[in-house]
Amino acid sequence: MPYNEFSRPISADLAPIGSICEWCGKPAEQQLTAIGGTYHNESGLFCRSCGEQFLQGVINSLHAQQAVTPPPEHY
Repeated sequence: MPYNEFSRPISADLAPIGSICEWCGKPAEQQLTAIGGTYHNESGLFCRSCGEQFLQGVINSLHAQQAVTPPPEHY
């Protein structure tokens, strides 16, 4: 899957001022929403490092899903 601004596994927006990271409690910088995979439509407010971990989890789930999805049958 190509990763560019139009084809990403995650939508990224700025976190509202004063938000805290849902994972570590530090100030949140971004609100991330998963697009596809087992995390589809899950979102949260994250600091930079936790956001990177969330992104990696989404990417890993997409790769795992592709690995177990059988190829379409050709008729």
